[in-house]
Amino acid sequence: MSKKYFGTDGIRGRVGVYPITPDFMLKLGWAAGMAFRSMGACRVLVGKDTRISGYMFESALEAGLSAAGADVMLLGPMPTPAIAYLTRTFHAEAGIVISASHNPHDDNGIKFFSGEGTKLPDEVELMIEELLDAPMTVVESSKLGKVSRINDASGRYIEFCKSSVPSSTSFAGLKIVVDCAHGATYKVAPSVFRELGAEVVVLSAQPNGLNINDNCGSTHMGQLQAAILAEHADLGIAFDGDGDRVLMVDHTGAIVDGDELLFIIARDLHARNKLQGGVVGTLMSNLGLELALADLGIPFVRANVGDRYVIAELLERQWLVGGENSGHIVCFQHTTTGDAIIAALQVLMALKRRDEGLAQSRQALRKCPQILINVRFGGGANPVEHPAVKEACARVTTAMAGRGRVLLRKSGTEPLVRVMVEGDDEAQVRGYADELAKLVAEVSA
Repeated sequence: MSKKYFGTDGIRGRVGVYPITPDFMLKLGWAAGMAFRSMGACRVLVGKDTRISGYMFESALEAGLSAAGADVMLLGPMPTPAIAYLTRTFHAEAGIVISASHNPHDDNGIKFFSGEGTKLPDEVELMIEELLDAPMTVVESSKLGKVSRINDASGRYIEFCKSSVPSSTSFAGLKIVVDCAHGATYKVAPSVFRELGAEVVVLSAQPNGLNINDNCGSTHMGQLQAAILAEHADLGIAFDGDGDRVLMVDHTGAIVDGDELLFIIARDLHARNKLQGGVVGTLMSNLGLELALADLGIPFVRANVGDRYVIAELLERQWLVGGENSGHIVCFQHTTTGDAIIAALQVLMALKRRDEGLAQSRQALRKCPQILINVRFGGGANPVEHPAVKEACARVTTAMAGRGRVLLRKSGTEPLVRVMVEGDDEAQVRGYADELAKLVAEVSA
């Protein structure tokens, strides 16, 4: 049925890899309910995005939770970060999101949040996984979990998002185009920006279960770019299917990625002496972000690719802000996980404080040319560990003298080595990337 996985939204990542089917979701609901109930009375919030399989999986998950004696509170289609927030607000033991984020409609998956809106404790994750292999039993009828629906979930989350900017904030006079990817933000995002005074033109907010992320949203920016120019808007905001990823478009139609948005947020906090520590990026963050932050005296560290690794690094260092160039941006001063609407509001506030447009504000970060080449290889030894490849990477890194970077990564899902080189000189960067890709192919032959 679905190709996605059972996972957690946090530090450890996946509890395991399983095919998502109705039978599995029933068993998962029971296993999660039993694990949560072992700690006492149990209420679990369940939300989803707009893909059609969510209805089927929600019913199966609900039945499994109830069979284990857990009470279920249904939220309906809501952004992933909204479930994290509402889990805290309702003092529930856990929150569950049925979503495959930016993937096509025929994928689906699941994420868990603890009662604090963060990753589940390791011991709970392990308990769920162990229970998945145990026989499923149903509690006696008097102890079955009850199911209710939270009808004001959208309004609560809208007010929470608005609370992340000063109460006196008005974006009157600002015209924005918002692309909701026919996903989980389709109701709440336009309302947030309108209620703060902006003129909002809405794209891709008519979900039918099959059109989520379909040639729209943060993974397909062409529609938004065209609308910005046609509407003569000040900027555009694109969300992904579950609302934890945001990219923008300036008034000229140019895409502004997560690195640039992260820089705008961090620079604003730094200017107001509210940036606690530094900024966390990933191995794929553009070198230009690192250099621009260094010019401001802001520390920068790289985590592995994936928002859960960014969050882990932020927690370890007790820093506030981090993100990925794909648009996952974490603002711990406001919430416990990546939140696209919250991040977008922080960018708008930073622009307002500087009295700048998005095109002008992004100019302080000069992105370095970055070349990425995927090299396919057969089975056997990892080409990245080959002595000749290591020597060549070291030589290229030395030659770029601190103004460039080399990264070779073996894909975790395909027989590919990803060769990435970035630096000041595009021709030089391309030459080095071609050289290293050729070498990887040769040692893989």
